[in-house]
Formats: sequence, structure tokens, C-alpha cells
Amino acid sequence: MTNKLAIIGGSGLYDVEESKNRELLDINTPWGNPSDQILKTKFNEKEVFFLPRHGRGHFVSPSKINFRANIDALKQLGVTDIVSVSAVGSLKEELNPGKFVIVDQFIDRTINRKKSFFDEGIVAYVPMAKPVSQVLMDASKKILSNLNYPYSYGGTYLAMEGPQFSTYAESNLYRKINCDVIGMTNMPEAKLAREAEICYTTLACVTDYDVWRETHGSVTVDMVLANLQDNIAVAQKLIRQLVTQLPSRRECPCATAAVNAVVTSPEVMTQAAKDYLELISGNRVN
Repeated sequence: MTNKLAIIGGSGLYDVEESKNRELLDINTPWGNPSDQILKTKFNEKEVFFLPRHGRGHFVSPSKINFRANIDALKQLGVTDIVSVSAVGSLKEELNPGKFVIVDQFIDRTINRKKSFFDEGIVAYVPMAKPVSQVLMDASKKILSNLNYPYSYGGTYLAMEGPQFSTYAESNLYRKINCDVIGMTNMPEAKLAREAEICYTTLACVTDYDVWRETHGSVTVDMVLANLQDNIAVAQKLIRQLVTQLPSRRECPCATAAVNAVVTSPEVMTQAAKDYLELISGNRVN
């Protein structure tokens, strides 16, 4: 399968404005509607898709994002690789605002979200020990190095429910368990991408120190958005270069992550469940 890239943009990144040959797509899924229309465009003659996670203009709360519809819609478009560009707070002194973190692990503290495609009629247990694509991590590292932009290779992303920011007690708890950054949106997004066998990585844009750093003051929306501007400019450059850095063919074990994951006996699978999961798992549910 030829690689096809999608970017999921978080707070502040609602479009890829410099792109040409723009087409906005309305995609229907069995799970409902994605966050917004998906932009189909081209960079260096290669097809790229862009989805604003919160919708254009930021009208979808973190806990209300239809993550299953977002991932299913990208799967319908033949996407094989997703780069999530996400605003995060820092839980470590050395991860200062303006730095990027190429995330390699997650801790999921969300409680109100649909976290699996396999939650009714068909059960599958998909491995998540290494939740991101090494190929995408390495490509992001190479580009950020070439751009001479500060980054950290590897880090743990704590996913909280939101939309409220952390209390002091929560922020310090997350520091004690050695998390690096905190955000509200990359779980269950990463889990669903793995179930759909799409390569996934997070490029986390540090916009603030989380509330643990008392000299930093309380986290505010104004602070986050002000620090986002430079990061977004770099993210736009990275998107353009990623298209040329990806190998032409898939080289990542993410592509077969769900090979032996389905445990439900074929004779008890309902046709309705099969229909819902046909795209996500193909002949593994037939």
C-alpha cells in the first residue's frame, strides 16, 4: 500500500492555508460525523489530508470530539499515516514553551469517551505497548533538526478529560509519575488509530508550563494562544517536509497491529457489527 498522510490539527491549527488544489470533503461514517470537513490538498504533488480536531473556529470541546468518526473518515480516504499536531502544557522544567515534544508514550486519564471501535458485538484486543510509529517519529526528528528548532525526542503525554485545566494537586501528581506533557485530545485518538492499523505520532507543541510551576502563574487561554503562533508556523513547515520524508511504502508494524486481535467467534458475530467494522478491520470480521 502506498503511504498517504493526514494531519490532525489541534488548538490554533485549523487549516493548512498555504496549500493549493484545495477540496473540502464531507465524509459520512457509521460512527457519526467527523469534527469538520476534511481538506484534501497536495504538497510536492502528493495527496495530503487535514482534519481540524476541534472544527474550524474551535467549536468542539475535547470531551465531545467524535474520535471514532475522525479516524474512520481518514481510513475511508486511504490514509495510512497520521501526524497529530497538539498544544500541550509542560510538566518538566526543561520542556519550556516553544519546544516540541515527539511523544512516544501516553497515559490515559479520560473517562467520558468512546475508546474502541470494538465495543459492541465484536471484541478485539489490540496491543498498545508502543503506541506510536517509529518511522513517523524519526521523520519528525529529522525535519525539526534540519529546521534548527528545539525538540525532545520521546516523552509521555498525560491525557486529561478537560475542558478545565489541572488543579495544583493534579499537576504535581502527574509530575510524580514522570509524565512530560499534558493535553486533552490524543486519547483515545491514538488507540483508535492503532485499531484501524494507521501509523500515528504526536508532535506536541509546548505552549505553557502547567500549573505546577507556581512562578509561571495560572494557565490561561490567552497565554496558550500567544505561544502557539510560532509553533504553528514551524508545524506548517514540518507538514510540507513530512510529505517528502515518508517512505513510499509502509515500513511500520502498525500496519498489521490488529492481525490477531479479534477474539469473538465468527458464529456469534452479528451482521450489524460486521457492517460497522468492515472498513476498520476488513476481512478479519468476516
